[in-house]
Amino acid sequence: MKYRTLTIILLSLAIFTQPIKGQQPDSTSKNIKTGWTFGALPVIAYDSDLGLEYGGLVNFYYYGNGATYPAYRQSIYAEVSRYTKGSGINRLFYDSKYLIPGIRVTADMSYLTDKAADFYGFNGYETAYNKSWIDDAGGNTDYKTRVFYKYDRKTERFSADFQGKLSGNKWQWAAGFSLYNFKTGLVNIDELNKGKSDADKLPNVPGLYEKYVDWGILKTNEKNGGFNTYIRIGAVFDTRDNEANPNRGVWSEAILSIAPPLLGNEHYEHLNLSLVHRQYLPIIMGKLTFAYRLATQLKLGGSIPFYLKPNIATLYLRRATSEGLGGSQTLRGILRNRVVGDGIAYGNFEFRWKFLNTAIKKQNLYLAFSAFTDMGQVIQKVKFDKNRAIVIAQAEDPTFRTSDYFPDGNEQLHISFGGGLHVALNENFILAIDYGKAASSKDGDQGFYIALNFLF
Repeated sequence: MKYRTLTIILLSLAIFTQPIKGQQPDSTSKNIKTGWTFGALPVIAYDSDLGLEYGGLVNFYYYGNGATYPAYRQSIYAEVSRYTKGSGINRLFYDSKYLIPGIRVTADMSYLTDKAADFYGFNGYETAYNKSWIDDAGGNTDYKTRVFYKYDRKTERFSADFQGKLSGNKWQWAAGFSLYNFKTGLVNIDELNKGKSDADKLPNVPGLYEKYVDWGILKTNEKNGGFNTYIRIGAVFDTRDNEANPNRGVWSEAILSIAPPLLGNEHYEHLNLSLVHRQYLPIIMGKLTFAYRLATQLKLGGSIPFYLKPNIATLYLRRATSEGLGGSQTLRGILRNRVVGDGIAYGNFEFRWKFLNTAIKKQNLYLAFSAFTDMGQVIQKVKFDKNRAIVIAQAEDPTFRTSDYFPDGNEQLHISFGGGLHVALNENFILAIDYGKAASSKDGDQGFYIALNFLF
């Protein structure tokens, strides 16, 4: 049987969250966690092009004497997963409000390899997505290759952020930095074709990334990646009653991200402003909450290389990457990084219902359903010489049609909707299973995601 891009997720729901030997339980309440606990999950998946994925993740939490529970004193997260054909996640993340008295410290060190990273061009609906070009079903004469909208990307990343009191307990200052080293290029067709029958092999034809390089949209000094540094400063306003899944409160942040010319790719120094407002409104306290997030990220000056345009600034990296718009972190059900520009705006609106709250073998457990809608669009367009690109494309290929790549019409709101199930142990280790559906076929079809933590 022939598969197009079938992905089988076999994540076990048998989550292990156990006290580490030597922990002293709280005698006043069996549900107050003390000392160290951990949660772990195996990761097993299959992709017809990337191969078999295998690995696992573990999150350690330290609660001390339990006085701060459900807030932890330290969190250490580690994930290692591999696809047999080279893609993978190698990540170590640390978070604590107590390592330095009065200062919250978060740090991330990751090496991410993506043999088929998504690339759909720029400015949302002003670039076309042609589903038939990646559909290898028999009889489809429009088929080009399953990886037409892909490129190869390797990312080395280190980041550290610090937060401290600015005024009272609600206002905080924030500062940090990130180091990125990107290596980008063409999809390695020969590697992905290893072990495949002739009928399933990917044809060696140019994809969109290669065409954008040939047409001059992607410049020579950015097409292969580069080293970039961000310095961040900002302010946070936080009144949440619980970080992992708040019942009430507000979490807002303003972040200025500076990519200076002397600490990275000298051709791409730039300045970004990120504004995010999240609010949690209790409908039935402890049971039903309406949560929403409104956000924008704007380029204030400079030039951003293509591989950093999807990057979204954040002070707390909840998952392996923070990028979009489109995909599990921003617009669920819409193709990952479908909506990319120099400036974006987006919103997420979600009802969360805890329908079961209990304890099993001294481990606190709750189950929650969610229903959501996500939306966003480009509000600052990437500027490039489209007419020159069209002239080059027509000279290279007499069958080139402008509408296949640059359709008429303007960018507008991209919308998706869906629902999810969340399984939470000891308040902080939360397995999130989300399904999203794109409202327009121009944004893809649907997405199914398994990860840790609520989206926001």
